[in-house]
Amino acid sequence: MENATSTLKIVISGYGKMGKMVEQVLAQQGIACVAKTCDVAALDDAVARDAVCIDFSTPAAFRANYAELARKFKAVVVGTTGWYDIKQDVFAAFKQAGTTLIWASNFSIGVTVMSAAVSLISRLLGAAGGYSPYIVEKHHIHKLDAPSGTAKTLAGLVQAGMGVEPAVASVRVGEIAGIHTVGFEGACDRITIEHEAFSRQGFAQGAVLAATMTQSLAAGIYEFQEMIVKNLQ
Repeated sequence: MENATSTLKIVISGYGKMGKMVEQVLAQQGIACVAKTCDVAALDDAVARDAVCIDFSTPAAFRANYAELARKFKAVVVGTTGWYDIKQDVFAAFKQAGTTLIWASNFSIGVTVMSAAVSLISRLLGAAGGYSPYIVEKHHIHKLDAPSGTAKTLAGLVQAGMGVEPAVASVRVGEIAGIHTVGFEGACDRITIEHEAFSRQGFAQGAVLAATMTQSLAAGIYEFQEMIVKNLQ
């Protein structure tokens, strides 16, 4: 029986450091990368039609191109952040086109598990009372958005569980791949949970995994973290 990944064709949108890391992971897994582009609108429709696009472009580029992504490709995996204020418009474009979208603020499996833990801790401490939440996120100086999409997602989980909005601080220094710390400060103690990415490889591996998952999904809008947590439970 033919391996499902052997028929998978990938287009990388946004060929910066993350795009290059995605290309490396594709090569390691024997998955075809049929195009790399920083201008997805200019890509030949015939190339895009049978391909899954993995987008790690920029917030501005994704905002300009999401309708074109939905029109061109059979499925799209979006790791770009900084567009969540237009989330409903993006989702509507993909639904109208009948194109599968998998999106995430962070494609790391470790961050996915951390998010599930933060959600549980927030619900328990929200019921107990007496704790104040905060988030500190640290990234490299090239990151364009602050707070990070992951920090915003974690903040949403905390707010849902505790009913209060956590304080969020962003640090941009050096070449830090990504560190997210969530803390819960009480009068007598403190709980902290932290995830540190050693490199961009974990994000790329998760995005490629998502691309392979599109082959067995019905057309729709999927959040990667929800899919992974459901499969792990």
